[in-house]
Amino acid sequence: MKLIFIRHGKTAGNLERRYIGRTDEPLCDEGIAEILEKEYPDADIVVASPMKRCVQTAELIYPHKEIKLMPSLRETDFGDFEGLNYEQLCNDISYRSWIEGGGNAAPPNGESREQFCTRCCGGFIQAAAENRGKTVAFVVHGGTIMAIAERFAFPKKGFYDYQVKNGGGYTAELDHGKITITSEF
Repeated sequence: MKLIFIRHGKTAGNLERRYIGRTDEPLCDEGIAEILEKEYPDADIVVASPMKRCVQTAELIYPHKEIKLMPSLRETDFGDFEGLNYEQLCNDISYRSWIEGGGNAAPPNGESREQFCTRCCGGFIQAAAENRGKTVAFVVHGGTIMAIAERFAFPKKGFYDYQVKNGGGYTAELDHGKITITSEF
């Protein structure tokens, strides 16, 4: 099975380096322009997070495809850190503790990395099972890509080793529950 993982285009929150998880913001003009400038691999099926930024990105890349929305592929819930950036949070004790812990614990009123990864990977497994033998594009969030790749990609790497820029992503093959990344774009 062929896979395409695409991180949504840039948003205003991305430009301001804010933690944007549950905030449902659209692409900014720069993000739209960058998506339209690139060429992306063809897909039989398009699966996306229901957040505006992912739906818009999917519609720009695959304008003639039906988009299947999967809430389980949403970005992590950053809780009290949502919408803020490092400069606004750097003196917050709970934020410093979260950063020093590698972002594994749940931010106040947010989601732990394990909760997030379990949710995303469950959605990925469901989508893969429903679309065996097809080329599936996942238009999702950076964190979602990192969660799925960390859990299923070989050789094994850490969560943050799979970071991709807005509008970027990976092509991959899924075989017997293992993902082999074939290219980065």
